[in-house]
Amino acid sequence: MSTRLPSLAPADLDDAQAALYDRIAGGPRAAGPQHFALTEPSGALRGPFNAFLLAPDLGDALQELGSRLRYRGGLPDRSREIVILLVARHWQSTFEREAHEGVGRAAGLMEDELEALRRGRLDPFEGEEATIARLTLALLDGDLDDSDWNDAASSIGEAAVFEVSTLVGYYGMLALQLRVFRAG
Repeated sequence: MSTRLPSLAPADLDDAQAALYDRIAGGPRAAGPQHFALTEPSGALRGPFNAFLLAPDLGDALQELGSRLRYRGGLPDRSREIVILLVARHWQSTFEREAHEGVGRAAGLMEDELEALRRGRLDPFEGEEATIARLTLALLDGDLDDSDWNDAASSIGEAAVFEVSTLVGYYGMLALQLRVFRAG
């Protein structure tokens, strides 16, 4: 897929773009083991992050929300990655699937579980992970009926339902931006 945006190399950025680049490339996504490449060989940001540089104030708010969801959310890492990978599958987001399969492996997802998520199957998951996966699929269909709400709220709690719905919305937005800008 060809991109609609040029890769914005660090040397070509204005001050606001450079400050945002530094927050993304030097923040928690770049700390610790790398499960996917955050930059291209030229130094340009990959995936949705290159587009964030188009509007640095908005891009900063988006990257901060993503960072909080990934590094300061309340869901267990495996559960968070199940949500993200189901969103990536739903929206056929190649970049998010590839990036978060690596993160998912590091969080403990096994190859058979990753394959099940690629196919939209939930059979390998039990307990809270199964509830979170079912919740995610319902949200991807656009809403929760009362039965789904009652099951999720009583099983994982209202705060976790809020976090899952936020993850679904955030990664759905990234999938849209990746499609619009032909960035993966």
